[in-house]
Amino acid sequence: MLLASPRGYCAGVDRAVVAVEKALEHYGAPVYVRKQIVHNTHVVATLSARGAIFVDEVDEVPEGARVVFSAHGVSPAVRDAAQVRSLQTIDATCPLVTKVHKEAVRFASDDLDILLIGHTGHEEVEGTQGEAPSHVQVVDSPQAVDSVQVRDPDRVVWISQTTLSVDETMETVRLLRQRFPNLQDPPSDDICYATQNRQVAVKSMAARCDVVIVVGSANSSNSVRLVEVAREAGAGAAYRVDVAGEVDQAWLAGATTVGVTSGASVPDILVRDVLDLLATIGFGEVEEVRTATEDLMFSLPRELRADLRQAGEEDRRPRREGRRPLDVQPA
Repeated sequence: MLLASPRGYCAGVDRAVVAVEKALEHYGAPVYVRKQIVHNTHVVATLSARGAIFVDEVDEVPEGARVVFSAHGVSPAVRDAAQVRSLQTIDATCPLVTKVHKEAVRFASDDLDILLIGHTGHEEVEGTQGEAPSHVQVVDSPQAVDSVQVRDPDRVVWISQTTLSVDETMETVRLLRQRFPNLQDPPSDDICYATQNRQVAVKSMAARCDVVIVVGSANSSNSVRLVEVAREAGAGAAYRVDVAGEVDQAWLAGATTVGVTSGASVPDILVRDVLDLLATIGFGEVEEVRTATEDLMFSLPRELRADLRQAGEEDRRPRREGRRPLDVQPA
């Protein structure tokens, strides 16, 4: 087995999940969460069992109750709706998503047309678009470029969802620039470091793999992208599974090398389960393919941090990169 590294939890996911865990510990159940805190069914089920209640919209939360905004971010309209209901909010939006929101606000204040490269209907895209709905239009694929309409082709800027395929995003930008030669770039890359690192790790091992297995949920954009990246980078085949029980052993028929990775919202225990399963059918030797080392950690949301500090509690949490040692041989 080739085991990609980095994989699994990124700093934004770690922050969001720990925020819900700490809120449950400090305030007690129930704690409401708008949408899935992160896109992983195991994480949502685990937090639900501890007393988190997941809702689609804030109008489902009892007036005055406490609600956590997910890592994907929310629009100003959602914040206003929460305020109307006197909800106590904890904003677990990933700071890298917040950066994109601020870009949208700034570009809108300059009266630019903003082309948001991302998947229509994704929570992150809805939140970003909601910052400046009259200025933002979503471009959800390279094929959508021809239908883009702007007021002034010389006053256009692009931004992006943080969890996209780097290659597809750059192809979309290339096509947009053909139509709008003066297209402006965001001041820094919007696709998050974790998304890029996981894609680079998969690319580095894919050509050596007969099969790549990506652990991640179906609604996890970055997990789905990893499957696509593996195939495009030369893997014989690539599949996504939520849990080890979804691995079809027929996929492995005739395979001699299997690659394993996971999306940025996946706890490593789910990867271990897949490794254990593969070991039982003959893939016992594990080689780690590391292309980067991540040690970034974000502070907890300020609302929660203030209450913990007042109670004399601290933000104590292990770095998720510090995993239980595996029997691996560095590539």
